[in-house]
Amino acid sequence: MTHAAVLTRVEIETMGPPALEELREADVAESFLCDLALKHVAQLPDPTTQSISEELRLPRSLVEELLVHLAREKMIEVKGQIAVGATRYAILERGWSRVARARELCGYVGPAPVSLRDYSHMMRLQAVPPRTSTIESVRAAFRDLVLPESLMLTLGCVINSRRSLFITGPAGTGKTAVAERINAGLPGSIWVPYAIEVDGQIIRVFDTHNHREVAPGDAPSEYDRRWVCIERPLVIVGGELTLDDADLQWSEAARFYEAPFQMKSNGGTLVVDDFGRQRCEPHDLLNRWIVPLERRVDYLTLHTGKKIEVPFEQLIVFSTNLEEKDLVDEAFLRRMGYRARVEPPTPPAYVEIFKRAAYTRGLRVEQACLDHLLNNYMLEHRQMKSCEPRDLLDRMTDICLFEGRPPEVNVRLIDVAWRNYFGSSHGFGAQDFGKHGTGELNDANPLQI
Repeated sequence: MTHAAVLTRVEIETMGPPALEELREADVAESFLCDLALKHVAQLPDPTTQSISEELRLPRSLVEELLVHLAREKMIEVKGQIAVGATRYAILERGWSRVARARELCGYVGPAPVSLRDYSHMMRLQAVPPRTSTIESVRAAFRDLVLPESLMLTLGCVINSRRSLFITGPAGTGKTAVAERINAGLPGSIWVPYAIEVDGQIIRVFDTHNHREVAPGDAPSEYDRRWVCIERPLVIVGGELTLDDADLQWSEAARFYEAPFQMKSNGGTLVVDDFGRQRCEPHDLLNRWIVPLERRVDYLTLHTGKKIEVPFEQLIVFSTNLEEKDLVDEAFLRRMGYRARVEPPTPPAYVEIFKRAAYTRGLRVEQACLDHLLNNYMLEHRQMKSCEPRDLLDRMTDICLFEGRPPEVNVRLIDVAWRNYFGSSHGFGAQDFGKHGTGELNDANPLQI
């Protein structure tokens, strides 16, 4: 039984992972921890017990135990002690040889890792949010969007069940906006490790790009500092995705692994945006995830050829504007938890979206402007899209900035923004020449064609 395996969900939510009291509770080989401590001694400008403890995220008493062992093995020597916890160390020649060998096997230098067993147990305990979502909490998560009530109901079921969602619809209807906000409906925070140790190799998990630490005041005062308390992660991948990205990323230079994106999204939400436009075939990616979607476990391969089992505990969303039949077959769609199609907005919904977008910019919109805008759509037989109010308002703001005036909404600005957004031909008119209507060349009008 490992240190974290005895924890319950309630204990994790209230107290976090408890601090280690003995080295064996780390469930990581003591020899590996000694090598990691030695790397820190070699790297720090002024290695002390306290500074090494801070780097390893281990209690000072346990770090002292590691350093005493290294001193007995003639790897390091004590240079002096200023105060309690301020014992200074220096690495010896034998220690440098040990560091060189250790770096050849694993170049990782950072916080002490956790075991794969502890990681798997913690992820499964934390996967389900501490409380279920209600229609009120779902509305709060999507409060800045205008959505049909039926879609709200579907999204609430997706959030509570954490089953996958396949969301389709024409371009510009808000699929990505919906997918990104689903994670806001997952309450609570989770604990993730800085790194995981497997057979003397390191998989780095914590990533400041995808993981956001909770405020220090929200975390318990005493806990196992090999873990970080973060908001439930939201990981978004798009057209840059390849099949290799779904496996462990080995760095020959750093000599350790980076966890794949689906592993970093454990406990949160993974959005595969623009599905079908990746640099790999859609059916290849879906086949890669058929087992994980059904069994909530994934299998990753070390560069040695060994396969490891890791939790696949996230809510995964596939978003696309391509046709379902062109991407997946019925056998896969049956394995999807939910399917939803987002349709273009109706005129009343479009008006509400426009008003909200204008409000967030501090702009006032007259009814005459809204009528004029709707009339433009009718005259050009153009389908309304949910993204267009935001885009048109951005272009009106650009025009006002260029003209040196405060942002506003009026009929003239709507027409100019409309032409800039949907495109129009630009020809010359008499007003383009001003008082030099003949087009003659002079200093003020050097060239007219």
